[in-house]
Amino acid sequence: MQSLKEKASNVAASAKSGMEKTKATVQEKVEKMKAHDPTEKAMATEKKDERIYEAEMNKQVTQDRNAALHHGAGTGTGRPHYSNATAGSTGHPHNS
Repeated sequence: MQSLKEKASNVAASAKSGMEKTKATVQEKVEKMKAHDPTEKAMATEKKDERIYEAEMNKQVTQDRNAALHHGAGTGTGRPHYSNATAGSTGHPHNS
């Protein structure tokens, strides 16, 4: 089950993403109205698509980070723990 902080952060990330997507769509419409040729209109659409993709990726990164922090909370650091258990007695993989 998600913690309240994780849920709140995910909701905030989703809301921010939605806002960025809306801004991208509005900006595209403005640029299309100002455009004088089809190339400029196509560029406006590509720019909008890129901004929407970036907003979605930022949301996913935030949600993934929240999940990792939540699941890693038991270790105390939130960072992965690496072990050298198979590296031999010296801890160096080449001295086995």
